[in-house]
Amino acid sequence: MIRPFEIKDTQQLLEIYNHYVLNSVATFDDVAVTFETFLEKVTTINNHYPFLVFEENDELLGYAYGSKFRPKPAYNNTVESTIYVKHGQHGKQIGSLLYEELLKLLKKENYHVVLGVLTLPNEVSVKLHEKFGFKQVAHLKEVGFKFNKWLDVGFWQLNL
Repeated sequence: MIRPFEIKDTQQLLEIYNHYVLNSVATFDDVAVTFETFLEKVTTINNHYPFLVFEENDELLGYAYGSKFRPKPAYNNTVESTIYVKHGQHGKQIGSLLYEELLKLLKKENYHVVLGVLTLPNEVSVKLHEKFGFKQVAHLKEVGFKFNKWLDVGFWQLNL
């Protein structure tokens, strides 16, 4: 079931996120995030943007939210989207279900552009974004450094 984020979800979401911090290049955080730091982050996001979780049998299997793209006022109608699915739960369409609902909410709130910012290569995430009509608009080469490796970042854009 997809539902809005609640503060009580924070620990489970942190566990999902920290798996990616420690084991992947999906995020450029490189040390496990503390509960306090993560709580501040999700509270701030939740106060301003749609924030959804996917729950099954009292277990959170994924989450998605919109967030500020850049701080200048001209960007106020552009959001960056974020989706994480719990490790081991891929292939169940959780990301697709979350994205479908998130995009509906962002459109309802009159956002104009949604940006997916992906570490490359990432075939699964590219396919997810393109399934919803996102188009690649940028490829930044070697802009991130994690696990002793330079990483590329791609931007996918959807006009709502």
